[in-house]
Amino acid sequence: MELTPGQVAVVTGAASGIGLAMAQRFAAEGLRVVLADVEEAALDKAVAGLREQGAEAVGQLTDVSERDSVEALAETAYRAFGAVHVLCNNAGVGSGAEGRMWEHEPNDWKWAFAVNIWGVFHGVQAFVPRMLAGGEAGHVVNTSSGDGGIAPLPTASVYAVTKSAVVTMTESLYAHLRAEGAPIGASVVFPGPHMLRTGLWESHRNRPDRYAKQRPRKTPYRSLAQWEAAMEAAGQTIEFTPVEDVAATVVDGIRADRFWMLPPSEHSDRQIRARSQSMLDRSNPAYLEKFVLGDD
Repeated sequence: MELTPGQVAVVTGAASGIGLAMAQRFAAEGLRVVLADVEEAALDKAVAGLREQGAEAVGQLTDVSERDSVEALAETAYRAFGAVHVLCNNAGVGSGAEGRMWEHEPNDWKWAFAVNIWGVFHGVQAFVPRMLAGGEAGHVVNTSSGDGGIAPLPTASVYAVTKSAVVTMTESLYAHLRAEGAPIGASVVFPGPHMLRTGLWESHRNRPDRYAKQRPRKTPYRSLAQWEAAMEAAGQTIEFTPVEDVAATVVDGIRADRFWMLPPSEHSDRQIRARSQSMLDRSNPAYLEKFVLGDD
């Protein structure tokens, strides 16, 4: 589809990180933007910043894990602007799980599934019927990850499972939209190709009581800065992709109707080849054995 001034974009997880970068890029393209996030203060700041730059922007406090909350987001978007042309289901969390999979708390899985999988599904159900009824060209972008979306990183197995599900959900959405002959595209974005400086590392700050941990962590949560310092101490240089590059990948991908919003990366390509070859050969996933399980 063409992105033209006056169209409307909705972005979840939009108060910081990738989501905010998307919202800023859409606004720079002349789109009106609806920002959704679970953090009220950060959301208000993000909306105010866009308005100061001359953008038409509204914010809606949204918990994507709750269907009614996402329906309220859709009502706000259509009440404010009368249409939605781009939907970015971007909100996501890490689970905070520790140790081996059989040692994980059920609530670690429930929380990650509620946000990372149900959040995307709630977005699809709240917005796509309205977008179809509007009859205009549109696009749905769901945020996955190389971890799970391409091949799982066993140190973050819960997260990987959810992001794998996002890929399959988006493939199915793409097929259903094509079967309907709808003027709406669907894409899955893999932020990268390198690490990103986002709030995902501190997801626990927003963990709701209903998914609270039932026993203390064995080790404190590790921040991005602490992880980066540990990697440098081990002699490993870490590269970071600016979140603005991810937003550019999304905008370019929408214009090109590109399903796989996957930045060029030999590392990703090696993972894809290794996993695919293992399946074709019916061989065990030996490419996973170099990883040591840790925090999720």
